[in-house]
Amino acid sequence: MATGNINVSVENIFPLIKKFLYSDHEIFLRELISNGTDATLKLKHLTSIGESKSEYGNPQIEVKIDKEGKKLHIIDQGLGMTAEEVEKYINQVAFSGAEEFLDKYKDSAKDAGIIGHFGLGFYSAFMVAEKVEILTKSHTGALAAHWTCDGSPEFTLEEGTKEDRGTEIILHIAEDSTEFLEESRIRELLLKYNKFMPIPIKFGTKEINDPDHEPATITDKDGKETKEPQRKITVDNIINNPNPAWTKQPADLEDEDYKNFYRELYPMQFEEPLFNIHLNVDYPFNLTGILYFPKMGQDMNIQKDKIQLYQNQVYVTDNVEGIVPEFLTMLRGVIDSPDIPLNVSRSYLQADGAVKKISSYITRKVADKLKSLFNNNREEFEAKWNDIKIVIEYGMLSEEKFFEKADAFALYPTVDDTYYTYEELFNKIKANQTDKDGKLVILYASDKDAQHTYIEAAKAKNYEVLLLDSPIVSHLIQKLESTKENISFARVDGDHIDNLIKKDESAISKLDDEQKKTLEDLLKEVIPSEKFMVQLEAMDSEASPFIITQPEFMRRMKEMQATGGGMNMFGNMPEMYNLVVNTNSALVSDILATEDKENQERLINQSLDLARLAQGLLKGKELSEFIKRSYQMIK
Repeated sequence: MATGNINVSVENIFPLIKKFLYSDHEIFLRELISNGTDATLKLKHLTSIGESKSEYGNPQIEVKIDKEGKKLHIIDQGLGMTAEEVEKYINQVAFSGAEEFLDKYKDSAKDAGIIGHFGLGFYSAFMVAEKVEILTKSHTGALAAHWTCDGSPEFTLEEGTKEDRGTEIILHIAEDSTEFLEESRIRELLLKYNKFMPIPIKFGTKEINDPDHEPATITDKDGKETKEPQRKITVDNIINNPNPAWTKQPADLEDEDYKNFYRELYPMQFEEPLFNIHLNVDYPFNLTGILYFPKMGQDMNIQKDKIQLYQNQVYVTDNVEGIVPEFLTMLRGVIDSPDIPLNVSRSYLQADGAVKKISSYITRKVADKLKSLFNNNREEFEAKWNDIKIVIEYGMLSEEKFFEKADAFALYPTVDDTYYTYEELFNKIKANQTDKDGKLVILYASDKDAQHTYIEAAKAKNYEVLLLDSPIVSHLIQKLESTKENISFARVDGDHIDNLIKKDESAISKLDDEQKKTLEDLLKEVIPSEKFMVQLEAMDSEASPFIITQPEFMRRMKEMQATGGGMNMFGNMPEMYNLVVNTNSALVSDILATEDKENQERLINQSLDLARLAQGLLKGKELSEFIKRSYQMIK
């Protein structure tokens, strides 16, 4: 038997491991199973190149709980170790040995799937164990080794009695970590971290129907037929799926395979994804994965952290910020890359060159997929637009390259459910909606019902009105106005339609300057100046007498600030509206001609309230009084 001190550069590495190396103690199981996977994949590789002294067979990793003995066992059937290798890889804290293995077999092992980046993975066991044993045997003719350590730098290493190839780690669970002796807790961790490990993981057994037994039909004395009970058999409970969909080639998968994998990832998600994007690249970095577009609607606060990051099928995190572009964090699915380092800070990831390339690739791949879906089945793409537009609009705002590519598939729907690309829209409206200064004015509504009057006024002039109702539309409009040439967006209720798209010809007012001054003074006496800015306009005599509008700039800034942007001053300002008074309206002439002051004020207030009602601004007590006053007028 040999004894000695583990070769570490600090007096005692174990408190360091327990306190600082891993933020979450539960990670120990991922680390130990990953080491077992490494050992199995190494054996597989050596067998494939004829350098193994053992047959590969059908190895698995087993996790066993001994609750009574307060022990947790992790057993693999991979490439075990000799006493010399234990001395080298365990006592000298030589990490997992994967780097050395990869270096030795660098030409043939580059695609072997060796994990190789788990650092002090084995020693994470001491976060939850007061003593750890290793029972290991490298091949049939080798001597087994038995290593023991109680969480101090001292260890014992002696000849073992293990008969089978592989390694068994025995954790003597500490008093403060007895949760890891509970079957439900270990099952939870295995499903979280090891659900898609490339080697089968056995956790207990389960009963299934015997596939070789066909229940016989039994006839009783009355001639009644019944089936005998189905025979059950006990089999290993393999808790993981070693061959998940993302590890396969897209050509080998059908639509149903992608849907099944989505259900496997999100068993509590009952709504089908709209479509998926299969990622598969091996240069200039390695990356595989499947991303899904779920139904999203208008909700900007949809739960993020639904994309799972793996390294060689080992779960790392569901916080993929910095790896996946921000706008795509609303998607779901899996990304797997050996080029993404584990257990490092978020700031390191964001500065890492490989990670930046990965983020850029994912952006491009998503844009290409959206373009392909649009080109292949436009009708279906249009039908899904409202469920995916939030992601696409967010991407157009946050990623310049995505914005450039989005011209090919971003849609601009009208209030009549016609969908245009930007180029189609431009060509459709440029003749009719260019103002006297040569600027193209794109009209839009945000609420078809609330802005119905204004939409109809625009339609009467054969103008197209878009329906742009996402919560970030103000930001998107600002972006489009700054990048597209000589255009502006105007919401249909931002002003009278003739002012939104000013043409050369302008209506002549029926009122002379003196009458207009009298009318303006009269209106200012009755209408609260802190809420409404009165402006007199000569419009069509059939147009509404009073129209309430909100200045486009002011409203847009307030909306942008509400969704993250714009200057704070706009959020603190009271709601201000323009009251556009049509000087050519017969009712306005009547107001001016009415000599009874009380009647005059009543007509002004009634007209103002009707305009407020059209904008949805009349509520509560004011609405009740308006209704009461209206009934009295009918009488």
